[in-house]
Amino acid sequence: MALTRTATRRAREAGPSGWLAVPALVFFLVFAIIPLGGVVALSFTSWDGLGEIRFDGLSSWVRALGDPVTANAIWVTVKVMVFSYVVQTPISLLLGVFTAGRQRYRAVLAVLYFLPLLLSSAAIAIAFKALLDPNFGMGPGLGLPFLAQDWLGNSDLVLFVVVFVIAWQFVPFHTLIYQGGVRQIPTSFYEAAQIDGAGRVQQFFSITLPQLKYTVITSSTLMAVGSLAYFDLIFVLTGGGPGYSTRLLPLHMYLTGFKANDMGAASALGVVLVVVGLALALLLQRLGGKNRGASQLEGA
Repeated sequence: MALTRTATRRAREAGPSGWLAVPALVFFLVFAIIPLGGVVALSFTSWDGLGEIRFDGLSSWVRALGDPVTANAIWVTVKVMVFSYVVQTPISLLLGVFTAGRQRYRAVLAVLYFLPLLLSSAAIAIAFKALLDPNFGMGPGLGLPFLAQDWLGNSDLVLFVVVFVIAWQFVPFHTLIYQGGVRQIPTSFYEAAQIDGAGRVQQFFSITLPQLKYTVITSSTLMAVGSLAYFDLIFVLTGGGPGYSTRLLPLHMYLTGFKANDMGAASALGVVLVVVGLALALLLQRLGGKNRGASQLEGA
């Protein structure tokens, strides 16, 4: 309640408009801070989800962090995060710059690019699972042996398939972010560059990229933190398999809690996810520096 009293005092000091933030702060307190406190408390208990909750000290943390499957899940999560960033960022950036143009055909293409945003992760996973089926999927249907491989059953291929599906779903979202960033760049910058004889490529590297510095940081933050929340797509598409090849940390947390009936260890893994997510977000935001308005002068 101290947070609510502090918010109320600050709202009173800020004037009438400050009160508009109070409902959001109360909502955040009730649905984020309090549940997080409950998860932290559960991480120090032993509970199977049905029986009595018993305080167990650090035993749940030892079980969770000492499990070799957890170490593998962390490594798989890191690989998906890195591969997703490497694939999504350049594609999103280029598509965002392209769709920022005012031509009508680009607007039509932008609508087509954004269609995956309308689909749920579960629906996308079901669709790709059917398309990649080695017996009844796209490969056998088109008579193409290369596409008839067991994409989701081969531990050497499945991680790249997961990264591809994730990129297919989320590239439109980051494209939209870059499109908005490009449209905020003053056209006078490009006009001056054209007068100086700069070509399209030179304008891109000298004006567009520097002006999109904080847009890149925002997109990177969402991409990195979002990698810690991939659950439904992986759960439906591969179930974490084959073996532990695609068992990311969120999926491992779910299976630990609801399959192994170890809510204490699952809560500990949940706390790890929150801490890592906050650390990544703070680190990436710190890279942007304090004066974010300075980007309007970069590349000029």
